[in-house]
Order: sequence, then C-alpha cells, then structure tokens
Amino acid sequence: MGVIEETDVEQVTLALLDAANDRDPVVQEQVRKSILTLGNQQPDKVLSMCQDYLLKHPKLVVGHRVVILQTIELVVKSRIDDISYPKIKSVIQLASDEMTKSKEVVPEWQQAASNILVAVGNKYINDIMEEILGKFRPGVLPHFFVVQTLANLSDSNVYGMVPFLNAIMGTMLPMLGMTKQDNMKWVFSSALCHFSESILEYLANLDKAPDPTVRKDTFSSEIYSAYDILFNSWIQSRESKLRLTVAEALGSMSHLMAHDKLEEQLPKLLPTVLGLYKKNSEHYIISKSLSQILEASVNMGSRVLETQIDGLLVALHQQICSPMDFSNPPTVKNHNEVLRCFTILANTFPDRLMVFVLQRLENSNERNRMGSLAVLRHLINSSTSIMETKRLLILVSIRQPLADHSNKVKKRVVQVISAMAHHGYLELEGGDLLVRFIIQHCALPDTYHRPPDPEEVTNEALRSMCDNTLHLFTTTVGRLTDVLWPMLLCYLTPNQYANATTPLCKSLILLANKKQTAQEPNFIIDFNAQGSSLPSQYILMIRLLVNAAFPFRCRGHGAPSLSLLHAISPNIHPKAEPLWENEIPKLVNYLEESTEDSLDKKKWEETLLQLLSKTLAAIDDSQWTGQLAVEATRYLPTYNNALEEKSFLYRCIGVILQQCYNKELVRKQLQEILIGTRHNDAIERTGVAMGIGLCASSHLDGTLEKLEEFGKSDAFRKASGIFGLLKDKNDVDVEKMKSTLILCYGYVALHAPEDKLLTRIDSDILHNISKNFNTKVLGIKVETKDLTMKLSLIHSVGLIAKAISKSVRKQGYLFSRKQELMGVMMDFIKAEPTDVMRTPVRYLVLTTCANLINLDPPLTENENFDLLKTCLNGVYGLPTVDTPDKAKDEEALDPQQREVLYSDTFTALHELLRNVLARDLSPDGLQSVFKHIESWLSSGQDHERERAVKTTAELLQFYLDNLRVKNLVTFHNLGALVGRLAPRCTDPNPEVRRAAIDCVYRLMYIQLRYEGFSLDYKDDSVEGLLDVREKLSNPDNTVLYKTCSELTKIISKRLPQQQLSTLLFMLYDGLVDSQSNCSRASSVILNTLLKNRGAGLQDLVPEMLEVLHNRLQVIGEEQVKVAIGQSILILATQHLQTVVNTLVAYPLPYDSWSCEMWIALGADSTLALQIMEMIIEKLNVMVPYVDKKESMLRPGLTKVATSQPLAMTCALREMMLNGQSADAVAYLFPKLFSALLVRLGSSVGVQLPKDLNSNSIISDRKTTNKINVANFDVCGVAVEALRILLGRAQLDAVMKPLDQEGAWDKMKDPQQHTTGVTLLSRAMAKHAGPRLPSIVESLCPSLCNIYECQRITVTAFFSELLNHHVVTELMILDMLMNNMMERITDTCGTVRMLAVRGLGNIAVGSPEKVNKYAKELLAAMSSGMEENDDPGKLITLEAMSGMSKILIYLDQKNVHLLVVYIFMKIKPFLENENDEIRCASIMLLGNLSKFGSGEPVFKDQIHNVLVSLLLHLSDPNPQVVKACKYAMRICAPVIGSEQISAMFQNHLLEEKGLHHGEFINDLTKYLIQDFPGMLNFYHITVIQFFKSNWAEIRASAAMFIGFLLGNLPDEHFSHMNMGSVTKGLVMLLQDPDPLVRGKAAEAMGHFH
Repeated sequence: MGVIEETDVEQVTLALLDAANDRDPVVQEQVRKSILTLGNQQPDKVLSMCQDYLLKHPKLVVGHRVVILQTIELVVKSRIDDISYPKIKSVIQLASDEMTKSKEVVPEWQQAASNILVAVGNKYINDIMEEILGKFRPGVLPHFFVVQTLANLSDSNVYGMVPFLNAIMGTMLPMLGMTKQDNMKWVFSSALCHFSESILEYLANLDKAPDPTVRKDTFSSEIYSAYDILFNSWIQSRESKLRLTVAEALGSMSHLMAHDKLEEQLPKLLPTVLGLYKKNSEHYIISKSLSQILEASVNMGSRVLETQIDGLLVALHQQICSPMDFSNPPTVKNHNEVLRCFTILANTFPDRLMVFVLQRLENSNERNRMGSLAVLRHLINSSTSIMETKRLLILVSIRQPLADHSNKVKKRVVQVISAMAHHGYLELEGGDLLVRFIIQHCALPDTYHRPPDPEEVTNEALRSMCDNTLHLFTTTVGRLTDVLWPMLLCYLTPNQYANATTPLCKSLILLANKKQTAQEPNFIIDFNAQGSSLPSQYILMIRLLVNAAFPFRCRGHGAPSLSLLHAISPNIHPKAEPLWENEIPKLVNYLEESTEDSLDKKKWEETLLQLLSKTLAAIDDSQWTGQLAVEATRYLPTYNNALEEKSFLYRCIGVILQQCYNKELVRKQLQEILIGTRHNDAIERTGVAMGIGLCASSHLDGTLEKLEEFGKSDAFRKASGIFGLLKDKNDVDVEKMKSTLILCYGYVALHAPEDKLLTRIDSDILHNISKNFNTKVLGIKVETKDLTMKLSLIHSVGLIAKAISKSVRKQGYLFSRKQELMGVMMDFIKAEPTDVMRTPVRYLVLTTCANLINLDPPLTENENFDLLKTCLNGVYGLPTVDTPDKAKDEEALDPQQREVLYSDTFTALHELLRNVLARDLSPDGLQSVFKHIESWLSSGQDHERERAVKTTAELLQFYLDNLRVKNLVTFHNLGALVGRLAPRCTDPNPEVRRAAIDCVYRLMYIQLRYEGFSLDYKDDSVEGLLDVREKLSNPDNTVLYKTCSELTKIISKRLPQQQLSTLLFMLYDGLVDSQSNCSRASSVILNTLLKNRGAGLQDLVPEMLEVLHNRLQVIGEEQVKVAIGQSILILATQHLQTVVNTLVAYPLPYDSWSCEMWIALGADSTLALQIMEMIIEKLNVMVPYVDKKESMLRPGLTKVATSQPLAMTCALREMMLNGQSADAVAYLFPKLFSALLVRLGSSVGVQLPKDLNSNSIISDRKTTNKINVANFDVCGVAVEALRILLGRAQLDAVMKPLDQEGAWDKMKDPQQHTTGVTLLSRAMAKHAGPRLPSIVESLCPSLCNIYECQRITVTAFFSELLNHHVVTELMILDMLMNNMMERITDTCGTVRMLAVRGLGNIAVGSPEKVNKYAKELLAAMSSGMEENDDPGKLITLEAMSGMSKILIYLDQKNVHLLVVYIFMKIKPFLENENDEIRCASIMLLGNLSKFGSGEPVFKDQIHNVLVSLLLHLSDPNPQVVKACKYAMRICAPVIGSEQISAMFQNHLLEEKGLHHGEFINDLTKYLIQDFPGMLNFYHITVIQFFKSNWAEIRASAAMFIGFLLGNLPDEHFSHMNMGSVTKGLVMLLQDPDPLVRGKAAEAMGHFH
C-alpha cells in the first residue's frame, strides 16, 4: 500500500468518521465522498474502521450513525465483488445487529442498516437469509425491520428470494395471529404485498427463472391462510394507513388464490373493499386493488361476479364523479384506475353497464353527470366493438345532458360528442341535434365576470373548444361531410347563432371547396326541395352582405362572410359567380389589412352597396330582383335588436328597389317599410330615410306619392289620438313619425334626378315638410318643441340646400318677428351646456341668426352687444374638438361627428360676425365687435387664442375688402390694435402666428386706405410682411427674433407719431404677460426701439441694472430674459467698469437673476475678453483664504474663504456659460485653466465666511437667503467654473470621461481630491495635448507656492501627465521630471507620494527615456520603499508600483547588482494584510524575475515564494489573484521546468477563469516529477499556510496537500513528514469555516 503509514490512513479515516455529521451539508457530503473514495480503494480496511467506530461509540447520535451506515451501504454497493468473504460476513453481522439493537422502531437508523442487508443480498442471498431467518423464528414476533428487509429483498432480488418464500410464509403465518400492534400488522401486510408481486413477476418470467417448476398453486394455500387473517381481522383496523396496505396486499394476493377460494370469497371481498372508500380519503390504492381483484375474477371466469355488479357500479360511479385535481397526481391516478375497472366490466357485462351509465345520465346533479359522461366517453373510445350495437341507445340518452346549464357538464358533453363523431354516431338519426349543440356553443357570448373558481369553465373556453370541434368535424371526420353540407347553412341566418358565424363560415367554405373540387353534384343546393329547412338563397345573400358591413362584430365575421358568399356563388345565382370571382377577394384582402379603427366605415358601406348594385345589374333578372326585395323587406325584423345593421339593410333595399322595374312591387315594399318602421329610434329613422331616398333616384314620382299618402294614412291618425292624451305608452309618438317623414323628404331631394328636382321643391317637398312640422290644434298653428323634429327639420333643410346648392335671400321687407326670434335663438344658445357640444343646435342657430341679421329692422346697440357676447361666449369657450366627452355613451358623439360639427359651427359664427360688421363698417363698428374678441386673445388656452385671432383676421379682411373711404377719418384705435396683435406674431401656436401677421398686414392697409391711398396701392414695406409671414412658419427662435425686428421696422415706419405712446404702453404691459409668446414679442419690439437711443446714462447704470434685475424676477419666458440681457450688453459696451464693479458687489451667492446678468455679459466676445483678463489678474494676486480659529474650545484652525476671489470665480463661471464667450475663452484658455485649477486647489475644504455680504452694495439685500447659502460651496464654484471652461473650449472629449468617472465630485472631496485631479490630467493629456505646454508653463510657479494645497494639486496634475507620451512629443518631459525630482524632498508627505508616482509613470508615458534617468529613478524608488514617515504605507506602495513599471524598461546593466537586494525587501510584503500592498509586491516580484534568469540565487528565491504565489491564486481579493497570475507567467522561465513553465503560460491568463483544483492537481504532478528534492521544502511550507488568516488560503493549502499526496509515487513518500500532514489536516477538519473543512475532507480522500 505504498508508504503512507497504516496509522496515517487510520488517523485520517477516523478524523473523517468523526466529521461525518458536520453541521454544514456541503462539508458533510464531501466527508462522505472522501470516506467512500478511501472505501473504494481499500474496501476491507475502511469497512473494518466503520465497524470499529460504531462498536466503539455505542452512544453516537442517530444522525451520525446513519451517515456511517449509509457509507457502508455505498461501499458495498460499488465494490461487492472485491470485498473479502469474511468481511461480508462481518458486515452482515454488523448490519443485522444495528438493525435490531433497539427494540423500539427508529426508522432512519434501522432503515440504513436494512439497506446494507438488501445491498449485500443482491449477491449473497443465502448468507443474508441465514442471518435474517435466525431473527425470524417460529412463534416469536420478529423485529419490524426484519420483515421490512425481507419485503425489500423480494423486490430487489426476485429470483433469489422467491425460492425462500414458501418457507418464509410458513414461518410467518402463525405470527400473523399473534400480532397485536398496528405497525407490525402494517409491515406484514406490506411484505405479503411485495411477496405476491415478486411471485407474479417470477411466474411471468419463468424462462429466466432458476427454478422453472414453481407454480401458482405452490403458494395458494399459504396465501389463502394469510388472506384469511388480513381479510377477516386486519382490514377492520381503525388505522387508515394499515387498512390501505391490507387492501393493496389483497389486490396482489387475489391473483395467487385458488379459484374456488376466490370465487367463494368474492361476495364478501368486493363489498368490503368498496366499503373502504368511505373510510379513507386516499382512494387510488383502493381502486388499484379493486381493478386487480376484478381482473383476477374475470380471468378465472367467475360466476359470482355478476351478483356483485350493482354494488360495484354504484361505488365506481361515485369514484368517477369525484373531482380530479391535476396538481394532485393520486386523484388523476385514481380516475384512470376507476376507468380501468369500467373497461374490465364492459368486456364482461356490456348490457348491464350501458343501462347503468345511461340511467345515471338522467340525474341532473353536476358532478354525477360529469362522471357519467367521462365513463361514456371512455367506453366509446376504448370498447368500440362492444358499443357498436348500443349507438342508437346512446344517441337517445345523450339528449338530456344536452340541456344541462353547467359549463363544466357541457365541456364533457362536447368531449363525448367529439368521440361519437369519430365512431360514426353523427350520421345516425338524432346526430343533427349534437351538431346543433356544438354550433349553439360556438355562439356563446363572452363571460363578463371572471369566475373566482379556477375549476370553472368560462364561456370563452367552452366556445373555443366548440370552434375547434366544428373545425375537426369538417377537416378530419370525412364521413361527416354529407351530414354537415348543406345543413350548416341553416345556422347562418337566425340571430341566436350570430356569434358562431365565423367558425360556421370557415367550415362551410372548406366543405364547399371540397365538394366543388370533387365536382360532387350535391354541391349545387336545391333550396326549394320538399321539406327543406334551408334559408333561401336571397336571405343567405342578404345576411352575409349585412355581416360584411360590420366586419369586426361577432368575432370578426366580415371577411369569412364575404369569403363564403364567394364560395357558394353558383348557389346564389350563376351570373353572380364571375363578378364575385373578381370583386370579393379584393374586398377580403382590404379587410384583412384593416383594423376596426383604421377602416373608413362610410366608404366601406358604400363599396358594399356598389357591389350589390353591380351584382343585380349582372344578374339582370327583374323577377329575381323583385323576389330579393320582398324577402329582404320581410327579413328586416330580424335586426330589431341591431339597429345599425337594420339601417344598412334599409339602404340595401333602397339599392335593390332602384334596380326593380315593377312599380307596383316598389310601392308595396315602400308601404311595408313605412308601416313596419320603429319610428322612435333615431338610427332607424335615418336608415329608412336613406333607403327611401335611394329608391327615389329611380322612382321619384312613386316615392313622393307614397310618402304623401302615408302622411295622410290611418297610421298617423292613430298615433295622434285626441291631443295625444289617450296614447298607449308603447304606441309610436306621432312627432317621431313626422320626423321620419321630414327626413325622408330631405333624402329624396338629395337623391332625386337633377332634371326633376327643382319643379318639385316647393310644391311637394317643402310644402309637405312644413305641413308636418307645424301642427294645427283647433285651427291654430303650433311650433313643435320636440328636439327630434327640430333636428330632423334642420337636417332635412340642410339636405335640400345641398341639393339645390344655391338659396335665394328674401329681400325688401320688414320682418316684424326678427327681434323675438333672435331672442328665442339666444335662449337656445344659452341653454346649451358650456363645456360640450353634442347637438347641432349652436350651428343651426348661428346660421339662422346670420340670415336674420340681414333682414330689417336693424338691432339696437344693446341687442347687438347681447347677441355678440352670447354667440362668442357660447362658441369660443368650447373645449377643443378632441377633448373626450364625459357624457354617458349614448349621448356622446364619436370624434369624427364632433369634428364636422365644430367646423360647421365656426363657419356659421364668422358668417354672423361679418354680417354684423357690414351694418356699421367704421373704426367704432370694428371696435364694438373687437372688444368682445380682445379678452380671448391672451387666453391661456391655445385653441381659444387661435379662434380669436383667426376671427379677427377674417373680420379685418372683410373690413378692408368692403372699406369705402369717403372722407378722411383717423383710424384712432390702430395703436391699440397693433399693440394687442403684434405680440401674437410669435405665439407658440403656428396657426395663431400666421393669423396675427395677417391681422397686422390688414391693419396697415386699412391705415393706408384711411390716409387716402387707392384701393390697388401696394406699399413695399407692408408687402414685406408677407415674407415675414412665411418665415414665421419656422418656430426657430432666432428666426422669430429676426422676424419680429423686421415687423417692428415696418410698424414704426407706418405708424403715425401720435399712436406711438399707446403702442409702447401696450408693449410694457406685454413684457410681464402670463402668455410667454406675448412677452417674447413685446421684448423684441421694445429692444429694437431701445437700440437707437443709448449713451450718456452713466449715472443711471446701477439703477437701471437694478430695475432689470427686478424685471427678470417676474418674467418666466427665456427669450424675454435674453432680450433683457441684450439691454444689459448695450449698457456694458458703453460703461464697462461701472457695470463690472456693480455686478461683482451683488450679494453672494448670486441669485439666479444676477447670474443671468453676468451670463449676458459673455455674449460679446471682445467685451468678455476684457472682463476675463481683469478677473484673472485679480485672482492671481488675491489671498484665497485665511486661517481662523473656529472656537475657543476646539483646537486647530479652519480655512475661511475671502469673498472677492469667490465672487470673481462665480462671475467667471456665469460668463463662460454664454456660448458667445467661446472666442474669448479660446484666446485665454491656458491662463483660465491654470488660474481655475490653482483656485480649485486652494478651495478644497475651505469654509464660507460668516459675514458673507458685509460689503454688498445693495443695502436691502445684505441678509442672504439661508437656503441658497446652504447649497453654496466654495470648492463647488471652482469645480463648476473649470467644467464650464472645458465645455466652452469645446473639449467635450475631455469632459466625457470625467463625467463618467465622477471626477468632479472627487475633486471636491478632500479625501479623493488628488484622484479627481489625476483624472482631469489624464483626460487633458489624451484629448487636449497641444494645449499642455502653455498650461504647464502657467502652473510651474505654483509648485513653489506657500500654499501646500496648491502644491498638491499641481503635483498631482503633473504626476499623471508623465503617464502619457504626449509630454515627450511636446518637449516638456525634462521640465516635468525636474519638477518631480525637486518635490521628492517636499515637506508634505502627499506631495512626496505624488512625486514618486509621477517618476514611476515615466515608464508608461515615455519608456524610451527610463534608462536616461535610471540612477535617479532607482534611487527615488528604493528610498520610497524605505520611507519612515509613511503611516498608510502609501509611499511604499507607490514606490513598489513605480519600481514594477520602470523595471520593465531598465537595462540589465543598470539593475543587475540590485536584484536580490530588492527581492529581499519585497518578500515581507507578500503576506501583508493590505490588499494593495500584497498586489503591488507580487507584481514587482514578477517584474524583477526577468533580471534574474540564469542566476541560481534568484531561482532559489523564486522557489522560496512559489508556494505562496500558488496559494494566493485563491486570494479573496481578485486584484491579488490577477497579480499572482501575472507574476507566475513572468517567472515561468526562471523556475527551471518546461512543463510547469508551459502550464503557467497557458492557464494563468488574467481575464480567463481558472479551474483551480485541476490546475493544482496537474501542477503537483510536474513538481513531483521535476523537483523531487524540493518536495520536503514544499510540503513543510504548505503546512505553515494551514494557519493563514484567510480561510480561502487555508482551504487552498489543504487542497494542495491533497493533490500532492494523491499524485505522489511510493518512492517519494520518504520526503514527506506524514505525521505533520495528517495532524494538520485533522486540525483543518475542525476549522470554523465550512470551505476549509470541505477541502480538508477532500484532501483526506487522497490518503490511499
């Protein structure tokens, strides 16, 4: 066994056995694996130790014992052939003892022992039986697990056990009577069950069995004796688990009982088993047992069974009715077992079974029915031959469940119907009822309330199931074709099947195509056949057309309906076929590409009516068309509950009647339509009127006669009653009938042939309308109050107007009722709701008023005022056309209707206003209308302004067109109008802008006309406004600005002097107008005026600035603020020093309005340059902060900012925010950058002074806003200014990385300031190289500054620059290096650290220069590694990193002598607690290695640290792991082993994962092979790491040792101190960390 000492293996195995019950499941699993590994290597040895362990620790906790026993079982299972026989015997003995040691049952423990016996029994059955039977003695009750083991053995080794069973049962039978405890009864029953199953399996495979002479009757007497006790005594137990096991056993035993015994027992056995259903909740086992007993009985041809059938069926039926729960598998298994019982019985007692099931179908209880249907379906599918004769009976019986209301039952019915269809039931008589059932349920409505019960079957689910079933009938059950064709057509026309239209059409199309393709004669349908219940071809065509008109209703029946029409076209009319062949596919395509929202309904309906018209023309058969008309009219009532469909059908009838030349038939249909109409409904009234109108296009005279005759008929007299008092509430309201007639006349006029219309308008149409509208009551005309009639009348007149298209105005007479009527009209408008428009009342009223205005006598001033106010307020205040209407659905209009209504209403309003203005065309007349519009111009609502400006533009155009200047009048309100309208030219709403310019244009021309210019005079400057208008369509602010200036020039040129003050007054108002557009334009117009009058205001500058400062606070509009900025610029160009001094002295922090004023100063580049130079000069000489003692109590000083440099930094920041300052910034960039960087350095950690604004110039603002001060941060100001500077200098490439890396916040944080500056320096070097020389030159003086903070900032900046080659290219390397060398001795530790870092960076930035500075660099780094005044070891860390970097480029000659010296310095740092130092030292070690190749001293040093590096590959810090990989790859050549070297190169890649275990395993193999002499050193070193502080390293060390042992050949064991290894691992197996325990256990698995 090699040289691992026996004692070591034993020690390890023992430690593992001790740890086998570790509290961590992962460790426990690993321990078991290791014991098993050792066990598989040395089964006898390990089994002995397990046995000894159990014997020595009799008090071990059960869990621990179990693990060890399970391990024994696993070793036995995997190595049974290699274990010595004596060992097998002792294992049997042990397991047997463990199993029976405790008389109590301890399942987990004894089961584990039993499992060992079963595992051994697979090979050594005789030894096992010898042992077990020793504990299974006649007359003594055995241990529970002895019986259990026998049962399990009979399962796992059938052929081995069956020969013993007779004897076993012989011993067992007497015990059964002695058994009193339930658990023993349970185990005996279970054993009997297993024994029976084994015997049955043995008998079934006799050919493979060792003893083929075994027979069933060998066991039958024992089985019967056992049966006797189980059945007569135990099955009555109160314990349900026992009862079930007994039942299960009886099921298996029934097959082995002698036939006569079974026959004799059946009358008792069956009822008893059935009785168990009531006593137990678990039914699956009972049903399984039952099916076995039934099978056994049927197999032996039992006669008694028949006597039991009734009870059986009842019980089985109860079972099948209990619900199945798919989430609970036993219920599903039970269901299948019960169905199996039914199948067994069906084959033997088919008649009895059928009668029973069909009788049960009559019971209407839901569960009962579902169960019966499940059985029926099962029998139809499984017992085909037996059911053949029962088909008619089943068809009759299924009728009752068809009427059931439960969806669950219906679902089962559908499943049964589906089964019946596949077995030829539906062709038989009564099959059609089942088809109808399916179709009825394809037509189910949606379920609106989601049922909470998950078992519930929703309408949708049932419907979808029926859709699929119908589809299956059509496609897969071929024999059904002639059952379904053409019978399915019957279901298309009755309304109750509407929702089934889509699946029906699809099926019918499939059937029709099948028939037509096969050229079957019965494709052509005889609709008039004797006794046919099919709808006629006429009704089919009408129904499908109306379906198509509403294509997305009834589950999208439009396209299928059209496709069906196409498929059955020869059946409709042969001549229709070619036309439809061409037209219908296009329509179907169009539908399939549309959605409910995108389909243009009006156009679609027109298309279908055209199709109908074309079809009739193609058929060209007057008699056919007449019949179609008659049937269509007769079909109308079908749609009484679907009025839109009905309305469309009326139009279809109109189209049919157009093509019908039998005048008598036409009159008769019209009569039927008018009498049958339900006049109370608006949709129906319109539909009838449209239909009758269509008819009139071919039959004008007949239609008019019929309408007049209807107007006089009884129907009317009946409806009017005596004053309508005696009307029944269901009767039709006479007003509604009249409304229908009035509408009919309108549509007749619309469709009447043009050549006949005009002669009929007065005499027939208008006369009859007015007769119907005005009713005589006792000879007095009464106007109707009925809204329906009112709207019908207006609608009708509109249609007539459309038909005539030109109406004649009444002239030349006084209309005495004008005022009264106007009043009524006003009342109508006032009565309308203000927030919504649902009826055309406003539009009609406005139109009426516009016409009435033209009639004399004129209105008084008050009436005029009231008229305008009412009409404007009633219309302008309406919400926009697309505002949703919150009304109840039936009242609200759809969006399209609303849009039309709005547009008509506004057109009518403008017509009215023009007519009012025309009666007084003067400035005063204009004012009297404009004053009502004016307030709407500055409304906050876009749509209200738009309405007002557009109206004004229309009125001014009308004024201009109709102005006749007879004498010179002053247009005195011009200024006021321009002041109100000009600012609207920049309104955010483009419509308002265009209209406003039109207004100004028209105003200018009106002024010119008043000045005496002729009508056709064109003024160049005013014409310029047209160009301005084009530009205004572009909402770009700069364009609007220019446009406004142009506008101002034109206005000022044309505006008379005396109007200027009014205009300015209006514009001042406009500056603070809440409407941004208004203030914007006002400011531009004002500024244009201000530019021309400017200097000589020096004394007023401060005051003017203050006024602008105040004005800025109330203006919210950006553009206006910009304009005010322009004003400040104008002042600054004239008075620079005063403006700067005034603004610098504003209180800090600057409020947003002061900031805006500074920003404005950046707008002029030349000016900005002067101001910035002034500020830089001041910043460079002023004291940045003073040190103050914070309090008497606290020691130390606080830095407090001085306020003037702070204010100037703020000022710079704001000015640079202005894009216009870019040129100035570009010119001053190096100076600005240096000044702000140094300012930033001296602001870190600086406080604000307490008396921030003691010297502020604005006395009332010395108290500063507390909240603003709280957010005001000295350093933040400098950082922001620097950031804005970079942005303004267009260095986005510099800013992007800084923003991403959070550099700005780091610069402000005293802890991370240098990191932030480093990031800034890096970004500048990468993206702004050419600017660096002048920046470096500007910064150098600050390095010798007295302020430490400024030295740190600049050193950090320079240090990072050295990281980039650009400094060499720009020739500033030497300057930077010299500066760094000087800083190495700075008094400040941070500066020294940064200087060391900078020197190291040269290796990255300019490696080619490293050797030039070799001496200085090595000296600096060495001294850095020995730095004493370095509390955080930061300088040391930098020096190591720097050394790493420069080593890469140093020549051998420069380093050669120092290698080992440096190595010795590094070594102590390898196990340092600080991650970064560990990392840096390992990197440096790697970089040193290339100087050591070929040096034996160095090779020794590497081997010295190799173990450390290998173990740190699992360091908790990922950076250290990367460093280890790097160092080992670099050191690889020095190690002196090609294979190890190759492994390091291939596997240790920084970015790649490493399979650590595999790597160490392979590596140990090479270490053993190449350095056997070092093994002692290695493993001693590794053992030292067992005490490492890091759990990962301890675990790694254990693993390393494990693999080393696993791979070590025997001859090398002499190098190993196995005692220490074993001791160490045993210790690690008790480590607090489960990772370590797991690895230690794994390592122990290698002790073999």
